[in-house]
Amino acid sequence: MSNINIPVSVLNLAPIRQGQDAKEAVQSMVDLAQATEEMGYTRYWIAEHHNTPTLVSSATPILIKHTLEHTDRIRVGSGGVMLPNHSPLIIAEQFGTMATIYPNRLDLGLGRAPGTDMRTASALRRTQNDSSVYTFPDDVQALLTYFGPAEEQGYVKAHPGVGTNIPIYILGSSTDSAHLAAKLGLPYAFASHFAPRYMEEAISIYRREFKPSEYLKSPYMMVCLNVIAAESDQEAAFESTTMQQFFLNVVRGTQIPLSPPVEDMDSIWSQPEKEMAKSMSSVTLQGSKETVKKQLTSFQDKYKVDEIMAVSYIYDQEKQIRSYQLFKDVIDGE
Repeated sequence: MSNINIPVSVLNLAPIRQGQDAKEAVQSMVDLAQATEEMGYTRYWIAEHHNTPTLVSSATPILIKHTLEHTDRIRVGSGGVMLPNHSPLIIAEQFGTMATIYPNRLDLGLGRAPGTDMRTASALRRTQNDSSVYTFPDDVQALLTYFGPAEEQGYVKAHPGVGTNIPIYILGSSTDSAHLAAKLGLPYAFASHFAPRYMEEAISIYRREFKPSEYLKSPYMMVCLNVIAAESDQEAAFESTTMQQFFLNVVRGTQIPLSPPVEDMDSIWSQPEKEMAKSMSSVTLQGSKETVKKQLTSFQDKYKVDEIMAVSYIYDQEKQIRSYQLFKDVIDGE
């Protein structure tokens, strides 16, 4: 049986709940960071999304800085910075500055998707013919250089940033980034929480092709998945309807804030919508502590990942915090 006592971390898209405004959503993000820090979670990552009125995670570095200010130990990072939207030098300066203020607490997860629709991506990149999606490998390499020793850099350097050695993680929702993470010898985080289709193949590619580097001697495989833990399977099933409505939002392209749970999803979605939403959230640990333990054990027996990052779309903030506590209890064998 595989070990389930592995590092566990948190991903937060910083959603706005129904009845909240943006400032309250930011406060909820901080509250969850403080709670999961006390529980002993390893890291707390914040996503990047643009032109999405139901999420407040557009200026990710500012949210990371805000979270660092209000926590003491937990590592805080990006899940991720969508690198095609940004100049590597600007990111190096921003993260280098944060690493100077908060040493040894920062992670930089990098993705190659825009984190938005193409019209918004064009507005972010200021050009219709931007090739930055294709220069992602070079941009990652540039960041590794900016964070490294001064003598290995050219005329342009990130100040602060030089010598901070901020850990870089490659994020992926398909197999493309698995090849890159393996080639560069970097840790790899797969987005099973919304794009599980290529998870198994991506894990296999990464482990098979991994080349040891100065950053990492052996593969480090992280998987992000959905976790809805509650006192009973029935309560978890009820709370999970918030997550189902979240994915229905994605399927329909609607902009509804994170919504309270409902008794009957079938009165809300059609069968095709149900199938699409459920396929996106198929990698979910859901149920009582005992049920989640069985699911996690089965997952680890098959995939033996090095770290799990949990995202929990739960409307009631106290129940969301409780879900993370129950999940940590499972990990700790309590």
